[in-house]
Amino acid sequence: MHSRRRYRSARWWWRSRSPRPCSGAFWRTPTPSPRHLRIERVTYRVLRLDPDADQHWRSYVLSLLGFSLIGIVVLFGGFGRLQSHLPLSLGMAALPSDGAWNTAVSFVTNTNWQWYSGEAAVGHLYQMAGLAVQNFLSAAVGLSVAAAFARSLARSENGGRIGNFWTDLIRGTLRVLLPIAFVGALLLVAEGVVQNFDTPHMITTLAGGGQSVPGGPVVSQEVIKELGTNGGGFYNANSAHPFENPTALSNLFEIYLMLLIPFAIPLAFGRIVGARRNGYVIAAVMSLLLAVSVTLLTVAERAGPGAASAAADGAMEGKEVRFGEAASALFAAATTGTSTGAVDAMHDSLTAPGGGVALLNMMSGEIAPGGVGSGLTMRLRSGCADPPRCRH
Repeated sequence: MHSRRRYRSARWWWRSRSPRPCSGAFWRTPTPSPRHLRIERVTYRVLRLDPDADQHWRSYVLSLLGFSLIGIVVLFGGFGRLQSHLPLSLGMAALPSDGAWNTAVSFVTNTNWQWYSGEAAVGHLYQMAGLAVQNFLSAAVGLSVAAAFARSLARSENGGRIGNFWTDLIRGTLRVLLPIAFVGALLLVAEGVVQNFDTPHMITTLAGGGQSVPGGPVVSQEVIKELGTNGGGFYNANSAHPFENPTALSNLFEIYLMLLIPFAIPLAFGRIVGARRNGYVIAAVMSLLLAVSVTLLTVAERAGPGAASAAADGAMEGKEVRFGEAASALFAAATTGTSTGAVDAMHDSLTAPGGGVALLNMMSGEIAPGGVGSGLTMRLRSGCADPPRCRH
């Protein structure tokens, strides 16, 4: 009896203090929780923010746009154009103006489209203090938008007040993204993902030639690349590179990271609007659509046409042998369904039907399950849930 009572007390203590990031516990009600963690209170004081202020939706949007604009300016001017003067630049030249602007806008907007090869054009400091930081912040902005959108439905008669952008941004970063990324990084390091500040090593190959092997702070960017549905890789080959994704287990874990938050957000949405069944319905529809695309892609890649595919028991062109067709198809469905953009196989080498499924996922508007934050809003716009009913 006493042991059971102690167990219940311990369980209550843990649940009452755990942020439970994936369940949306920190933004599960129409009114944001007044309880702030110590590190959050310090952050608010340093930035001179009032975390309990309830912003009108216009102020919320202006705060979001202003924050994003500052991020673009810093990433463009402070990192891209000044890279040659930064420490840990590895002798890399500054990016051209158009390329630096493209990269800044791309990473701040969670697009993460890359025109360059990371290991050949970007130094370590730019990677970890510029690009990786924006991977966190752009995902936190997506979480904030999802929270504000859900509150707008739950608090439709509150004069257009939808919470505080700065509170949502800081909580999303400190309570959701950073804890999961920290644990995920440790797991990926255990699987062999690289994390160092080494300059490229010159080695001699078995054939007697020379080869440059680049290192760097890879895992710190890899984990948030997948968790935040960002997609921009440290290396040009992205998650097909063995330093980013060395084993079949790390491949499955990266797929899990991509899907974690997009599937958790609908459940948090149900809590906010007071209609959990709506959240379950949204998540169920997302799961069904993703399962269909995974099935079609796997069948297409396993039954690739031609003598080469028959000899390899599937269409292995552009795929890593350590992953195979099925895992590559699963990754392709997950990355296109979440608008992540990371790849563990070359999508231009997919079979015609498999490539068609990947394109359909990209063109369907981020609904199966969509990116961090954007998946929920696009799913609701497509009619999976009835917004007026969510208000009751």
